[in-house]
Parts: sequence; structure tokens; C-alpha cells
Amino acid sequence: MTTAAGAAGWSDEVDEVLAGDLTAGLAYATPAGGAVVTAVAPVGLRDRTAGTVGFTTSQGFGKKLERIRRDPRVALAYHAREHGCSRSSLYVLVQGRATPRPHDRATLDALRPQIARHLGEPKRGRLFWDRWLAAYYADRLLVDVAVERIVVWPSLDCSGEPVVHGAPLPAAPAPPQDPPAKGTGPRLDAPQAAARLSALPHRLTAMIGADGFPLVLPFEVAGTDAGGIELLVGGPGFDPGARRAGLLAHDYRPQLIGLKARQHTGWAEPEPADPRHVRYAPHTATGFTAPPNKTLLLLANGYLARRGLRRARAAR
Repeated sequence: MTTAAGAAGWSDEVDEVLAGDLTAGLAYATPAGGAVVTAVAPVGLRDRTAGTVGFTTSQGFGKKLERIRRDPRVALAYHAREHGCSRSSLYVLVQGRATPRPHDRATLDALRPQIARHLGEPKRGRLFWDRWLAAYYADRLLVDVAVERIVVWPSLDCSGEPVVHGAPLPAAPAPPQDPPAKGTGPRLDAPQAAARLSALPHRLTAMIGADGFPLVLPFEVAGTDAGGIELLVGGPGFDPGARRAGLLAHDYRPQLIGLKARQHTGWAEPEPADPRHVRYAPHTATGFTAPPNKTLLLLANGYLARRGLRRARAAR
């Protein structure tokens, strides 16, 4: 069902999710026509009147920012309720066009109370912490997303009939994609990848839809062998036909202190009779684990921010 109101007219219950979720899955396009999914902190950034949402990121993630500038069509999946401020059962998928802002320390400073509500108060101390974390704050960028469509499912597994705010969903599915030059089969150990994905509680997959916006849905690992991973995808599943797709599995703790994440890009082949059943061949993998200790996390953040800031400045 599509509502008559524009995307800026989202409901109070949707606004509660946008305001309260601690993390969201950001999906954006790759140059080859696939999708990457990564976890971001939206920290309640949204403006219902203007029809925008947002998130923060690091200047050190130059590839992500470059891809967003190349194709600003992104999606944010609000898919997990632990440790945030919302208790809604809704799965909220926001699709829109992203614009990274130039670094603005004054704006970030003004947002500190809002950021602290989600991520906790930063450590302070003139002898060490203020100087160590200066690069972390100098490294942050805000990304605004002009909302074109919000798809809302009544439950986090995307079961039930969705409600669409804003632009209607594409009438026709995306066409199948040409296979990659290096072949469609797994380039990694598929059973090992499946085990690592299954060990983490939140799992998302993304493909590029017919209108160029990523579609992000939850998935379960239904089986695996040397030939690939069997995915059971929520909601409508994938568009029919083989295509490139991304996976994210992650876990997090209060204030995002203690993180685990696994990401893949690869080749997806939905079953023609039921595109919720997808055969997935992982081609690339990344992952990280952040310590569940705030002092260690801030030390790591300060180091990574300094390194990222140096790289970003060198690339200018």
C-alpha cells in the first residue's frame, strides 16, 4: 500500500524509530552495479518537515564517500531495537539521495547532546583526552539523505504487508545482471563464511532495485556447501534473476561499545519460483571486532581517526 502523503509525511511511529535506533544498515551502489551494506550510527538525525534523515561517518572512509558522491542513491535500514530508545516492532527502510556535508565543527558541536544521548558522553581531559580525540571530531562528517521513499513493514522480519510513504515502488523488477568476468562461483570458503554470518544476530542483504535505489532486507542462513550459501530473505525477497548483492552481519552493545561485523559482496541467484530463497556465492569479505571497553574503544577511535584524517588530506 502506498500512502497519499509524501515522504516528509511519515508517521509518529516511524519517527520514533528514526529518532531512537542506535544503528542502521547503510547500503550504496558499487561501480559494478552491486551493493555494499555497512552499519552506521544515525544518532536520531532526521527532519520530518524537510523530509531528510542523516548519519555520521569518517573522512577516512574515502571509498564509501567516493561511491556515494558518484551515485547518491542510498538506503538506510532501521532493523534492530536493542540498546536504542525505540521499542517499535517496525522495520523501516528509507531510500533517498545522500549528500555529504563539508566538515563543520560548529554543527558537530551543536549536535553533541544528541550524539551523547545515543553514544554516551565523551571522555574529557586537557592533558590527554581532549587532544587525543580532537582528530576523531575533526574527522567526522554529516551525511544528509533527502528521502524519496520510506517502506515500512509491521515486523522486523519484514513479514506482513508494507506501507510505502512517498514515491511508489517500481512496477517492474530490475533486470538480471551480466555475470562477473571472474565467474559467479564462491571465491571464499562458503561454509566458513556462513558460520561467521550465523554467529551474529543481525543480518542484512542488499541489491540494487529497478529504480537504482538499494533494497535492504533481513536474511537467515538456511544452509551451505562448497558451492555457496542458502539465504532465506525476508519480505518480498530479491528481484528475479541473478545479480550482484552485499551481505552484512553484525552485533553491538549499549552506546556501540563492543562491535562485531562481517561484510560480503558476491553473486546472488534467487529461485525463480520463490525469490526469497537465494543461492549466494561470496566473493569478498571484510570484518572487524571493536573492544567492549569504552577506554579502549576511544583510544582506538582516536588512532583510526588520526590515520584516516591523514589519508583524507593526502588524497585531496
